[in-house]
Amino acid sequence: MESKIKFRKGYTFDDVLLVPQKSKILPKETVLTTRLTNEIDLNIPIISAAMDTVTEEDMAIAMAREGGIGVIHKNCSIESQKYMVDKVKRSESGMILNPVTVRPSQNIKEARNIMSEFRISGLPVVNDDKLVGIITNRDIRFQVDGNLEVSACMTSENLITVPLETSLEDAEKLLHEHRIEKLLVVNEEGDLAGLITVKDIKKKQQYPNACKDRNGRLRVAAAVGVSGDTEERVKELIYANVDTIVVDTAHGHSKGVLDTISQLKAQNSNLSIIAGNVATGYGAEALIDAGADCVKVGIGAGASCTTRIVAGVGVPQLTAIMDAVNIAKKKNIPVIADGGLRYSGDIAKALAAGADTIMLGSVLAGMDESPGETILYEGRQYKTFRGMGSMGAMEEGSGDRYFQEDTDNKKLVPEGIEGMVPFRGPVKNTIHQLTGGIKASLGYCGCKNIDEFGRKSEFIEITSAGVRESHPHEVRIVKEAPNYSPSDN
Repeated sequence: MESKIKFRKGYTFDDVLLVPQKSKILPKETVLTTRLTNEIDLNIPIISAAMDTVTEEDMAIAMAREGGIGVIHKNCSIESQKYMVDKVKRSESGMILNPVTVRPSQNIKEARNIMSEFRISGLPVVNDDKLVGIITNRDIRFQVDGNLEVSACMTSENLITVPLETSLEDAEKLLHEHRIEKLLVVNEEGDLAGLITVKDIKKKQQYPNACKDRNGRLRVAAAVGVSGDTEERVKELIYANVDTIVVDTAHGHSKGVLDTISQLKAQNSNLSIIAGNVATGYGAEALIDAGADCVKVGIGAGASCTTRIVAGVGVPQLTAIMDAVNIAKKKNIPVIADGGLRYSGDIAKALAAGADTIMLGSVLAGMDESPGETILYEGRQYKTFRGMGSMGAMEEGSGDRYFQEDTDNKKLVPEGIEGMVPFRGPVKNTIHQLTGGIKASLGYCGCKNIDEFGRKSEFIEITSAGVRESHPHEVRIVKEAPNYSPSDN
């Protein structure tokens, strides 16, 4: 009988090091721009995972501002996910093309509620799309009668308006000249066409590396599964202007996933679809042939994942990345490395193996912006974190990711755990450290950008002694570095 064992080594990040090369490149001279899909570029190769303790609107906004992108999880109602996507798209833009408005017949209480919900300080007032005024917090700050109509408090005379073709530079001059914070954009018929705000201009200056769409809005992705509501969910997410959909499952090389991708592509030919997860070249090829615009690689490598133990299935992550890249590059399709990444050096190795971007879960779960609960344990702050294959996550809706959508909660077979990670503060600080490590790696290897890094870098296999030598040793750490923790190894 032919042996079923393939005598081939599988490598992960601790098994190798990158070999330094002759270099003329300094880390500060490197460029981290990369492809998410062939239609979407990122300014840094980092994506926050579609996990319910990692990415909701706050994380997605923060990630896009830093140049990456967040994938909003699907462990919620369609309406909730759509709302989160909408909040990201409305959080800032060069020109708000579809601003939130109020009618003159609505009352002050309703106007206040709308401002509070969308965290804005003013609303254009329209009547059948015609601009008739603007109402701001200053107009109603001391108004005690909540039933008073908006028309009684709004500013309707001497409105400062501009045409659609107005540049942001001209808008900034007008805002300063008239000492106003909002500039109303109208078309030739006098209909409201958009809104330019001081805040958006300031944010453009504050976050010069932000990842934005052609209309100046932050980019955001959203996850869907292979459940019965997928078609409706995608439709609503497109309506909310989502930039790309992630068909997110534990085993992307399966008929249900491939059929879902083909169906979504047939219905929405212009929609960018990221699909996964797979761990082989065959899996990557199947996803691409089904219509995927990007392939997500990684089975069982995540910090909270137990698939390799519960099911005995997986491929060591570095090998999985290289196998998928060998196929995807021939078809000009980008690859995401998802899972097993603890340090910036691991990210560098994933990119050197050919991945275009990487996805982080546990590393970002301890941030201010993550939705997990903050807890105090033994005098230190932590945030809750769980895998989407954990019992808690599956009970709340992620069962379809592991093909257990119709399974009774009492009979679920989890492939993940629930735990906690150290609280680490705002995500921008961690992103700074991660990108700094990637840039250092490119400099050591003499590569200007990520594409060159994937083509020219060289690995060397190391032993367990080499791993020990790589970490700090024979010294007691008394002050932790911001990018290294001994508890992580």
